[in-house]
Amino acid sequence: MRAPRPKVAVAAVAVAALAVAGCAESNRDDNSGGSKKDTMVFGVAGDPKVLDPSFASDGESLRVARQVFETLVRPEEGGTKVTPGLAESWTPDAAGTTWTFKLRSGVKFHDGTDFNAEAVCANFDRWYNAKGLMQSPDVTAYWQDVMGGFAKNEDPELPPSLFKSCTAKDATTVDLAFTRVSSKIPAALMLPSFSIHSPKALQQYDASNVGGTAEDIKYPPYATEHPTGTGPFKFKSWDVANKTLTIERNDDYYGTKAKLKTLIFKTISDENARKQALRSGDIQGYDLVGPADVEPLKTEGFNVLTRPAFNVLYLAINQKGNPKLADLKVRQAIAHALNRQALVDSKLPPGAKVALNFMPDTVEGFNGDVTKYDYNPEKAKALLAEAGASNLTLKFHYPTEVTRPYMPNPKDIFELLSADLKAVGINVEAIPLKWSPDYLNATTSGTKHDLHFLGWTGDYGDAYNFIGTFFDRPKDEWGFTNAQLFAQFKDADTTADQAARVEKYKALNKAIMDLLPGVPISHSPPAIVFGKDVTGIKASPLTDERFSTGEFKS
Repeated sequence: MRAPRPKVAVAAVAVAALAVAGCAESNRDDNSGGSKKDTMVFGVAGDPKVLDPSFASDGESLRVARQVFETLVRPEEGGTKVTPGLAESWTPDAAGTTWTFKLRSGVKFHDGTDFNAEAVCANFDRWYNAKGLMQSPDVTAYWQDVMGGFAKNEDPELPPSLFKSCTAKDATTVDLAFTRVSSKIPAALMLPSFSIHSPKALQQYDASNVGGTAEDIKYPPYATEHPTGTGPFKFKSWDVANKTLTIERNDDYYGTKAKLKTLIFKTISDENARKQALRSGDIQGYDLVGPADVEPLKTEGFNVLTRPAFNVLYLAINQKGNPKLADLKVRQAIAHALNRQALVDSKLPPGAKVALNFMPDTVEGFNGDVTKYDYNPEKAKALLAEAGASNLTLKFHYPTEVTRPYMPNPKDIFELLSADLKAVGINVEAIPLKWSPDYLNATTSGTKHDLHFLGWTGDYGDAYNFIGTFFDRPKDEWGFTNAQLFAQFKDADTTADQAARVEKYKALNKAIMDLLPGVPISHSPPAIVFGKDVTGIKASPLTDERFSTGEFKS
C-alpha cells in the first residue's frame, strides 16, 4: 500500500482524548495489588488521514481501520492467505462472476444494530453509486484500483465497473455479482477499504457527503468522528492537536474479546524520538524500526518482530518528463548504472534483497527468467553514447519527512542512487519534497518529474496487486502507453484458471522488464517493535497486526 495523490485536508476534529502521560501512568504496575496493565500506547510515524477506510489508502489510517472494522474475508494471521471474516464461506457460480457469501450470525455493529446481508449490500451500493468528489481517485483510490468505475462514471477516463450488484438472499446469505471473472475476487475484499460499516451510522452522520474541492477535500463527520464497524475495538476519540487517537475494547464483540482495554496511537514523526519514547516507557511499541536499531533493541530485551518482505522499492522513469527517457537504451543505461546490491547491503535491514521483478518472489507469477540489468557502469556509458545522451541532465525527486517499510531513509537512498548516476555521466538535479502532499502530487501526476523512487507493500497475495497496480493502464507516474501490455493485463486478470493465470503473470513480468518503465530496486523486511512485557501480537507481511491479541505479561 502507499498513499495516493493526497490533495486533501481532513476537517479539524474537536474531540477530547486521554493524555498520553495519563495513559502511561495508568499502565504502571500497581504495587498495592491493582489490576493488570490494560492500556497500550503505540507510536506511529504519521497522523491518520481519515477514519472511514472507504476513503483511506495511507498506512496509518488503515492501521486504525483494521482494529475497528472487519471485512467479509481477511488475511490469515501472519500471512496472506484468504480466510473467513464476516463471511464464514464463499463460493463462485459456474461462470465465476457471481460469488455467494454465507455470513456470520449474531454479529452487531458498535452502535448495537445488526450485521446482516442487507448491511453488506448497503455498503456495496454506497461505494458503487458514489457521486461527485467520491469519484475522485484521491478519495476512493482502492475502490477504483479494484473495481474500476461506478454505476454512473462522471469522468470519461474511468473504466467500467467490475462490480455489478449485491443481492441479499436472506439474512445470512449475500450474492455479489461482477461483470467478468477477475483474479482480484475474493482476495481484494479483505482490503480495509471494503470494511463493512453500520448502515444506520452511515446515514446518521452523512457518510457520503464529501465536500470541498478536488484540491481541498472535506470529509463528513462520519469519517472523522463516528466510524462504526464490528471489530474488537471501537472508536473513542481523536485529539488532533495532541496527535493521539484512542480506541477501546468492544465488550460486545462476538469473537474473542480484546485483552487490552484501551489502545492509543500516538504520532511521533521522528524515528529516534519513537525509539527514545519506547525506552523511557512513554510508548509500548512502534513501527518502522530503523535497520540499524533492530539488533540493539533485541539485545536490550525489546520484542522486535520482523515482517516477511512483501514490498518493493523502485526507481520510476517518467518517459514524458524528458524526451530522452522514451529511448529504451537510456532507460537500460540507468538500470546498469545502479549498484543495487550495495544499497541493499548498506542501507536496508538483514534479509533484504535486490529485486528482479516489481513483485517479491513469494507471490505466484514471479519470474526469475527475465532480462537482468547487472551493475555495469561501462555498459551504461556505452548505451548513453549510442543514444546520444552522454550529457543527460535529469530531475531526481526524493521525499523528505517520511519513513516507509521499503525505504527506511529516503535521503540515504537518493544519495547512493544519484552518485551511481553521476558516475556514468548523468547530471542529477536534486529535488527534495515533503512526502505529503508535495512529493506524492509531484511524482504521480503531471510531467515535470524525470526520476523518483516510490514503493508498494502488497495488500493481498496476488501478482495483479503489485504489477497491475503499476502498469495495467496509462499512468502519469510512468508516462507511457503500451496497448499490447495493457491487453496482456486484461487477459491475465480475466483468466479463471489459476495455473494458466500464473503463467500469464510470468509473461507479464518478462514483458515489463524488457520494456523497463523503471527499475525495481529491492525487497525489504520491515520490523515492528513492542515493549519487553508485551506479548501476543504476530507480525504480518500485510501490516495487518491484530492488537486485540496483545497483552502485557503478568
